[in-house]
Amino acid sequence: MAKTQYYTATSIDGFIADQHNSLDWLFEVDEDTNNPFGPFFAQVGAFAMGATTYRWVLEHDALIEKPIKWADYYGDTPAWVFTHQDLPRVPGANLTFVQGDVRPVHEAMTAAAGEKNLWIVGGGELAGSFADAGLLDELILGVAPVTLGAGAPLLPRRLAASRLSLRSLEQSGQFAYLTYEVGKPA
Repeated sequence: MAKTQYYTATSIDGFIADQHNSLDWLFEVDEDTNNPFGPFFAQVGAFAMGATTYRWVLEHDALIEKPIKWADYYGDTPAWVFTHQDLPRVPGANLTFVQGDVRPVHEAMTAAAGEKNLWIVGGGELAGSFADAGLLDELILGVAPVTLGAGAPLLPRRLAASRLSLRSLEQSGQFAYLTYEVGKPA
């Protein structure tokens, strides 16, 4: 059965981006040649991200000028971007800009993904909205050996221990990968 998964990298102190909304800190960490992202993304049929994540990817990879990079990363996998602003569209990308309740978007993503999984890219507030709605099945956290001290939190809300169950723990280079099953809200 398909799952809705929040797969992200996090610092040891629980931030997914620094105080400037940058992920540059992440690329300073030596990564094992067996990066699990490729096998993970092969199982993804649709994904969603917030406006801050989308803007960072646009700017960091100059995707408006080099839209082929989007296709290299994500192929034609449909993506939903949650935003309250007009954002530039990556030419040729299968994008839908949305706002509001995650439930109807989750329904559309599920229909588009078929039997494949749904990936919540980021940020933490968006992933939290899916969790609040009872639509998040797994947290997959790549914990990097760095502390940031401030920035965008991994999940800016409380999820009680009764909702989280550790399913696996793996090491890949300097990263510890933790996978938690997420239960429905009470």
